[in-house]
Amino acid sequence: MSSPIGLYVHIPFCARKCAYCDFASFAGREADQAAYVDRLIREMGERSRPDLPIGTLYIGGGTPSLLPAPLMERLLQALHRHFPFTADAECSCECNPGTVTADFLRVLRQGGINRLSLGAQARQMRLLGLLGRIHTWDQVVSSVSLARDAGFGNINLDLMLGLPGQTVKDVEETLAAALALKPTHLSCYGLIVEEGTPMKAQVDSGAWTLPDEDTERAMYETCRQTLAAHGFVQYEISNFALPGFACRHNCDCWQRKEYLGLGSAACGFLGNVRYQNPPSLDDYLDGKPAEETVLTPEDARFESIMLGLRMMDGVSEEAFRAMHGMSLDEAFPHCMDKPIRDGLLTRENGFLRLTRRGMDVQNRVLVEFLS
Repeated sequence: MSSPIGLYVHIPFCARKCAYCDFASFAGREADQAAYVDRLIREMGERSRPDLPIGTLYIGGGTPSLLPAPLMERLLQALHRHFPFTADAECSCECNPGTVTADFLRVLRQGGINRLSLGAQARQMRLLGLLGRIHTWDQVVSSVSLARDAGFGNINLDLMLGLPGQTVKDVEETLAAALALKPTHLSCYGLIVEEGTPMKAQVDSGAWTLPDEDTERAMYETCRQTLAAHGFVQYEISNFALPGFACRHNCDCWQRKEYLGLGSAACGFLGNVRYQNPPSLDDYLDGKPAEETVLTPEDARFESIMLGLRMMDGVSEEAFRAMHGMSLDEAFPHCMDKPIRDGLLTRENGFLRLTRRGMDVQNRVLVEFLS
């Protein structure tokens, strides 16, 4: 049997579209939920292979916890019918604190989910309102309590940095509130203002002002130092975990391990092919095929650099050679020289990794590998 691969399932429904969101998510389409689960189960039959064991599962969205408990139960049962899961599979599900119920969490636990990711984002109501989130911090606290009662011990909280009007003090307060809930994992993402979102329009009009670069860097440093002091290990640019609780699914993706994607807009990666299902909910329901991209060897080598440098361990030279049949020097002659001289990259003990300065200008480093 082959080595275990990952499995991603996209649930595109949401109660309300957030101001910053450009993901494939749809508000007001609850009437399509049953048909969507039917389509997902058909796709499972199309993509399942008995020789591909599932080592990690990640159910994301959208808002998976908006799916009624009976539909989620049906979905999880179908996943276990169609795919062989390893005994130690890490199985994650995203939830919105405003939609979590005890019944839903019971269904997750019975269906093999052993890791939760809650979109907490910020402690302050003014920031949650600006984001268009439907929950309060009290609901974050309540959701974590419900999760503990349901038997979940592995809980991630998503937090956001660089929001309009956000201060370093806000970040300190949010971190303190989050740590009081004793999560095993924290994701601290810098805001990216995407084209076509309500937030982009507000920022462009001058109605909302983003923190300057120095303030955003101070927010990030506050996260790094505070979480380190509480025993969290930073293993990726935005991700921190207590020892033993790094997200295996994401780590595998950053190391270019194979995974299947199910659902509207879901992506998958097998062999040298990446595919994406139709981002349109209607197109997916109608059974339109995925778009496939065959990677060239050059594409694959650059992906290893682009994804691997996100991790604190960096790119393993031994793993790179095993995957691509050549050394880093053969693949990227002289591309590493300038970033190393500039103090943005370091190469030691068989790993190529970003320095602390390099993390702030990752794109500048990656450009060197495209030359």
